[in-house]
Parts: sequence; structure tokens; C-alpha cells
Amino acid sequence: MDVEAWLATFAEDAISEDPYGSPPMKGKDALSQFFNGIASAFETIDMRADQVFISGNAAAVKFTIAGRGKNGRDIKAEGIDVFEFDEAGLIQRLRAYWNPAAMIAELQS
Repeated sequence: MDVEAWLATFAEDAISEDPYGSPPMKGKDALSQFFNGIASAFETIDMRADQVFISGNAAAVKFTIAGRGKNGRDIKAEGIDVFEFDEAGLIQRLRAYWNPAAMIAELQS
């Protein structure tokens, strides 16, 4: 739940599509708003990398998210993130492949 630590992993001009197909978020201000919007709905959240596949300056990560919403409901979701890194090792582009609809419905109940 540390927005500054999370943002430190991204390049200044990073682009994130989370989930893929949604309008891209560009830059740390947009990423910060996204993070804070997610974090505000959770009491606890844990994101685990189940499998990691690396190729050149990119990585695909199969993940599981588990947490408890501020409404007291337990939430679980799975998906795949695809990262592209710059020369400094920072995330330049992120594409998240998952369907957040069920999680959002649980958080809003």
C-alpha cells in the first residue's frame, strides 16, 4: 500500500494499460491516481507473482491478488502482467491481462 515505493519502479514517462484494452495511463501522476483509487477500496491487499518469464528487456508475470475490501469482503483475482523495461531497469510499459469486473462488483457490494 506504499504508492511511492510502487511508483519508484516506473520510468517517468511509463505507460500502463490496466486492464489491457482500457485507455492507457501515461506518466507517474496518472499511475498514482490509479494506485490510490485501488488502494482506497482495500483494507488489505496482497499481490503475488506465481510465475515469471523473462525475455530480453521484457517479462510476463502470472499473478494472484487476494485481499479484503473495506466492505469486509474477501477478494481474489488472477491475471498476467507483461512488462517492458528501460535501460535503467524501470518499467517503461505495462499491459495487464485480467478481468477486474468480478473484483469491482465485490468491492462495491
